[in-house]
Amino acid sequence: MSNANTFRQLHDNSTPLRLPNAWDAGSARLIEAQGAPAIATTSAGFAWALGYPDGRALPFDEVVASVRRIIRVLNVPLSVDVEHGYSDDPNTVANHVMQLVDLGIAGINIEDGPDAASLLAAKIEAIRNAVAKSGSDLFVNARSDVFLASLVDKAKQPQEAIARGELYASAGADGLFLPALVQPADIEAITSATRLPLNVMALPGLADATTLGKLGVRRLSAGSGISQIVLGKTKTLAQDFLKHGRSEALDDQPLPYGEIQGLFA
Repeated sequence: MSNANTFRQLHDNSTPLRLPNAWDAGSARLIEAQGAPAIATTSAGFAWALGYPDGRALPFDEVVASVRRIIRVLNVPLSVDVEHGYSDDPNTVANHVMQLVDLGIAGINIEDGPDAASLLAAKIEAIRNAVAKSGSDLFVNARSDVFLASLVDKAKQPQEAIARGELYASAGADGLFLPALVQPADIEAITSATRLPLNVMALPGLADATTLGKLGVRRLSAGSGISQIVLGKTKTLAQDFLKHGRSEALDDQPLPYGEIQGLFA
């Protein structure tokens, strides 16, 4: 069974697949070691770890290099957030994605953001054609920012999300990701109307995984949340160390050196 097919089957469960998104090879391996059945990257954390702002600014060769490092240390399937595919041209996007498929990834997230829904559909279709032509497999998770970026009036967001989900499914998407979707009634309406497994992102106010499963959600992502907490903790520790030079501050639940080394033995 291919990694992509294994990853696809993880979405066929009454309890959502939980993905505490990684941002580099070290975090990916650490998350895997906690029992994660698959790893997904966060585009924001990915960009920050490589010294770039989030939001389509990351050079694609940096993406390839980082994915290669992650694949080297993982045994479970990897899904990569490729933002908008790093191009507005569907064929170029498909080319980019195939470079990652050749490295061994199992899936991608690809977004519409401010772009027309028809453009993302064209990109998905180009990706699906390229994957089929190569004899490979890939789980394509179509991310729509209908809720996150308020692409339409609030009252129209559920129906817009459903319409986009149908468009992306027809283009060949395997899943629908709707960040900032949190209201149970909206979630239930969308899961009832779409043929794609629904992915939501952890945010304050969102129900727990068990409740989300009952609403029909099949995937729950941490997004950039864990990487932001790690960076916040780093900021606090660095400020304290610079101001006071206290060694004690560095003894606040550190991961033991030997345990970290063991991840990469």
